[in-house]
Amino acid sequence: MESVEKIEEAILKAAKDEKITCKQCMETAKDLNVLPKEVGKLVYKLHIKLIECQLGCF
Repeated sequence: MESVEKIEEAILKAAKDEKITCKQCMETAKDLNVLPKEVGKLVYKLHIKLIECQLGCF
């Protein structure tokens, strides 16, 4: 399991203009071997907007 700091770093690297796609979040979770839920919590904590939701929610 990766550290919170490493996950945050990956999120910030993937985010553009304080936005990140659902697909990027899922790929980040897979690459770092963490649950998508953990990535989602950190996206919210970092005030990054989730876009292009694969479920059509955002």
